[in-house]
Amino acid sequence: MTIKTVGIAGTGLIGAGWAARLLIRGYDVIAYDVAPAAEAKLRAAIDVAWPSMIRLLNTPKVKKGKLSFTTDLKEMARKADFIHEAAPEREELKIRLFKEIDSYARPDVVIASSSSGFLPTRLQSECANPGRVIIAHPFNPVYLLPLVETVPGEKTSLEAMDRAGKYLDAIGMHVLRLKKEIDGYICDRLQEALWREALHVLDKDIGTTADIDDSIVYSAGMRWAFRVAPAACALSSSSSIPLWSFHGLICAFPNGTRPWRSALSKAARRRLRARPSPRSKPSATTSSST
Repeated sequence: MTIKTVGIAGTGLIGAGWAARLLIRGYDVIAYDVAPAAEAKLRAAIDVAWPSMIRLLNTPKVKKGKLSFTTDLKEMARKADFIHEAAPEREELKIRLFKEIDSYARPDVVIASSSSGFLPTRLQSECANPGRVIIAHPFNPVYLLPLVETVPGEKTSLEAMDRAGKYLDAIGMHVLRLKKEIDGYICDRLQEALWREALHVLDKDIGTTADIDDSIVYSAGMRWAFRVAPAACALSSSSSIPLWSFHGLICAFPNGTRPWRSALSKAARRRLRARPSPRSKPSATTSSST
């Protein structure tokens, strides 16, 4: 099925970001929201995002998609070829919304939640057609940041995941496809780990909030701007071990790089050694320019 019109349920920060990303790439968008002044706020948010997208894409002339707005969920669901749910992060609300959207949308339409942590199995639990329900978790601002985590529920079909991945790739997203669901997915769990340690430092009066900021800004943050955190260890290593990927780092230090760091289970070590790294080494040009 060709996706031409994309439905968005919820036009807050995330919904508006999806709309902007789609419109500049020529997709028609039908947005649904019942909040007062939602349409005006949506159009204003798109206007704010537009100049940044033009500079990012380096294409001053674009064939902009058509934006329409409705307060009728049925109208949105029936007209859409793909649907992004971007309602407030309340599980009971999302479950009800998915049930209703599922009852209106065509059977071949994938319904993707923008949730940043809920399990898709829960969100699809009251749907008559749960196989087309997935998570497609973006990052703010959606119109600029490319990563999207796609997560299947227990009843999600492989076809739905494949079709969603193809569509998301077409709109310029970098698709991170999880093999199975977990609360918080991958990215937010990693961010939560850093947040948890920051709170611990404050709770034990080890340092101040400014100290925590500086510890990232003037060290790891500079590495992370170049490459994913574990891969960036190559920048501070004189070792011949290929640390330019998380795979290489973990294989080199399965017991942790420091006594206070977590070790990898034996089963996980065997899995890593049995398969090559999926990432390629950064080019010499990229490395030397950093």
